[in-house]
Amino acid sequence: MEFKQAQKDMDLAYFGGATGVVISGLVWCCAGLIAVLYSTKASMLTLFIGGMFIHPLAMLLSKVLKRPGQHDSTNPLGKLALESTVILFVGFFLAFYVSKLHLQWFYPIMLLAIGVRYLIFNTLYGAKVYWLLGAVLMLAGVVCILLNANFVIGAFVGGITEVIFSIVIFNKSKESAVKAS
Repeated sequence: MEFKQAQKDMDLAYFGGATGVVISGLVWCCAGLIAVLYSTKASMLTLFIGGMFIHPLAMLLSKVLKRPGQHDSTNPLGKLALESTVILFVGFFLAFYVSKLHLQWFYPIMLLAIGVRYLIFNTLYGAKVYWLLGAVLMLAGVVCILLNANFVIGAFVGGITEVIFSIVIFNKSKESAVKAS
């Protein structure tokens, strides 16, 4: 499979990644809401457990939106998507450990980790918007740390940012599909 063809396959299968981005944004917002209503520990657990369901729910949403929800088994970029998930686990471990020392930094560290992972998505989907999304999330993480923002702020900043960017990515993927047909 040629590189551009592999990117087009990923774009078609997962709506340019928009389904994952919107589900992720909703998980972040739920985690923020849990922090407000219950506790910081419940919020962190919500992000972790909810995060495990992002890909399956994104696949389901892709299928509901009449996309395959699964890339071609010969697509070499599928391995990169899976391998880049390690960034999230490392980020979560660091964020959780640091939160024991400085609770306010949990979500900023997660913003940094998620932002780094999104930089790879330009390669997966051929969409430079992921560089911008990654940069915005990383910048938000740094700003939250520098301003010592309240625990919950990072959760809502991450969630709202992802939901907004998912709209842009949905539209870009729709345009790509129209051009391809």
